[in-house]
Amino acid sequence: MATLEIDWFFTDVSGADWVHILTIPVFTGVVGWLINWSGLWMLFEPERFHGVHVPGLEPLARGLPRKVQEVPGLLEGGIGWQGIVPARAAKMGSLAVDKVIAKVGTPKDFYQQLEPDRIAEHIVSVFEPDLPQLIDDIMRREHPRLWRDLPAWGKQGVVTRVRAQLPTVVRSITDEIGEHIDQLLDPKLMVIEHFRLNPGLVASIFREVGRRELRLMVTFGFVFGFLLGVPVAVVDHWFGQWWLLPLMGVVVGWLTNKLGMWLIFEPLQPRRVLGVTVHGLFLRRQDEAAEVYARSIAEEVITLERIGDFLLNGPRGDRTRQMLARALRPAIDDAAGPLLPVVRVAVGSSELDRIREGIAVEAVGRTDLAFRDPEFGRQQGERLRELFARRTKELPPADFVEMMRSAFREDEWMLYAHGAVMGFAGGVLHLLVFGAGGS
Repeated sequence: MATLEIDWFFTDVSGADWVHILTIPVFTGVVGWLINWSGLWMLFEPERFHGVHVPGLEPLARGLPRKVQEVPGLLEGGIGWQGIVPARAAKMGSLAVDKVIAKVGTPKDFYQQLEPDRIAEHIVSVFEPDLPQLIDDIMRREHPRLWRDLPAWGKQGVVTRVRAQLPTVVRSITDEIGEHIDQLLDPKLMVIEHFRLNPGLVASIFREVGRRELRLMVTFGFVFGFLLGVPVAVVDHWFGQWWLLPLMGVVVGWLTNKLGMWLIFEPLQPRRVLGVTVHGLFLRRQDEAAEVYARSIAEEVITLERIGDFLLNGPRGDRTRQMLARALRPAIDDAAGPLLPVVRVAVGSSELDRIREGIAVEAVGRTDLAFRDPEFGRQQGERLRELFARRTKELPPADFVEMMRSAFREDEWMLYAHGAVMGFAGGVLHLLVFGAGGS
């Protein structure tokens, strides 16, 4: 039986298959690049689930291991794919609040940054031009006879007095909101719902914040793949078994993704290794990334419009409107001034209550319109951006990393598995093109 002779040190230069040997690192480098490029696509694309629904798969999927159940669409009976980050949008919203936004500020902090006094001034500016028509509409609707019989000077007197009291009325709205903001505004619920309805927004925020690191991850896919391919070529030359390249391709594919993740997020604190400072790439530019993150949150997530919409139309909107209407009634009575007893006698207490309620409801509605003014929202949002940026820069490294990584930490195994499969395919392809190696 012949003994296998291994050229351990490549002494037989003419006997070595150098094309076979040298193409292995090139193959692993290209495969590493493809692994990380396609891995990033898997993180963010597509925004919605794309695939087919398989009858009977849904109950079957619930009996699979928990890790397998995490594959997007599987628990809904679908075979296909949705980007990991968009698929976890609602979860990401919860983590974003717990890990970052809750540490940046409270609802009262956010509201104060929006400058309630300026909000009140803006509401008055929105409200005032339409005030005569607003009063006329309410009075015609609630008590047309009284309003028809009132002389023109009397109607103008009502409008003039209400206009004079308008700043006080509106200030009572913004003050009442500020006093109860912690009970009325739930940033976590607001963010989760917004992310759930807009999964693509989560992906765009992460892409924007980590743009540089994500590009580097693709580049380093080739570098790591090429470097890992060198020992693979040596081992393949030594032993020359047909199954070695596919098997080592699995290891290379898995390690390429693993090293890419480590390079971006680890270590949390700078360390000296062989005279070189090693620090997570994402962490090295915390200040810059914090500015990008703050802009995205202030412009897309926690905005004046969205805060106003949540306060007045969200799950606690009825409570907000009732509270504001109740707070407005004394101010409305004050605006009526000496006409109040006359109106009460003329229309009765119940009719007067309806008029006051109508004005209060209209005032609350105009508050909603003021919150929706895009230009005013951008101006006030700048203060929120500054708050988010300042506080995010101050976050401990572990919390800062969670801002990016928490969206897909539990799903990283899919990326590693994807790398292993592609590494296996690359090994098989090289085997088919160049055959098995060996001395």
